[in-house]
Amino acid sequence: MKLKTIPLLLAGSVLLTACQQNANNITASNIQKEDAIAVVNGQYISKFALDTLTAEVSERGRGQKIPTEKLIDELVRRELLVQEAKSKNLQATPEIQQRLAMMQNAMLSKLAVDDYIKANPVTDAEIKAEYDKQIAKVASTEYKARHILVAKEGEAILIIAELDKGSDFAELAKSKSTGPSKTQGGDLGWFSAKQMVPPFSEAVIALENGSYTKTPVQTQFGWHIILREDAREQTPPPLEAIKSQLEPIVQREKVAAYLDSLEKNAKVEILLPAEVPALAPATIVETVTEEVTATSDTATETVEAVKVEVVPAPAAK
Repeated sequence: MKLKTIPLLLAGSVLLTACQQNANNITASNIQKEDAIAVVNGQYISKFALDTLTAEVSERGRGQKIPTEKLIDELVRRELLVQEAKSKNLQATPEIQQRLAMMQNAMLSKLAVDDYIKANPVTDAEIKAEYDKQIAKVASTEYKARHILVAKEGEAILIIAELDKGSDFAELAKSKSTGPSKTQGGDLGWFSAKQMVPPFSEAVIALENGSYTKTPVQTQFGWHIILREDAREQTPPPLEAIKSQLEPIVQREKVAAYLDSLEKNAKVEILLPAEVPALAPATIVETVTEEVTATSDTATETVEAVKVEVVPAPAAK
């Protein structure tokens, strides 16, 4: 940002849009001269206004520092415009009064949340409970497998017959598989059961290490012959390693519960009629399901609000 673009008020920049609520000029008559940084036509601009604007600019600009005199110039010009608006009584229109009330309400609602958070800080016990909940969602076992994917069941049966005669699984995958993993000999690497479509993961779980499916496994991708190579238990990360990630999650849940309690104890009447969705819920779900299906030959994507990474333990020999 070039300094010559300051004052930013007339340019419609972040100082006007982002700081207008929190760093408006404080020019009330009770501001004393020793608490002011400037006086404009008899109206004081407070040190608080400058401090707030400085903090806002630093936060929004990711640490960018703007000279204090430029910020003061911004506040002075803003005060001049405020005085100009008041001289024309522009603030008296019903629309502006409502907008000013909404700005005040937005600030008050934020203050109420901040006050609740201050009075109800996240405890170690709450973080531990969230940790346990997230760890419980993560599969404890990972599998390493190869597969051969073909379009027809008959093809899969013939390939199984070749394997029964001692053919190499990886070589057959390279020559016969239609899946993207064929170039790696069908190697899918390590994965959890949740990362695969159910028929595939169920077959992998049922296999012993070193064995392959004796009958083809059908999924929406085609027919699979699956070789389970290994399995290992996953070790969750220690609590301290992800504590900083869990704290804001717990805090959001606490605030949500607080808001729910306020709403539950309030008398609320919605005066607008409920909107009718353009599409039936079943249609929406079907569309989303199609969109999130992975392009991989076996995997399906899962969207989770929180994901706890796990560190695999060494595979058992």
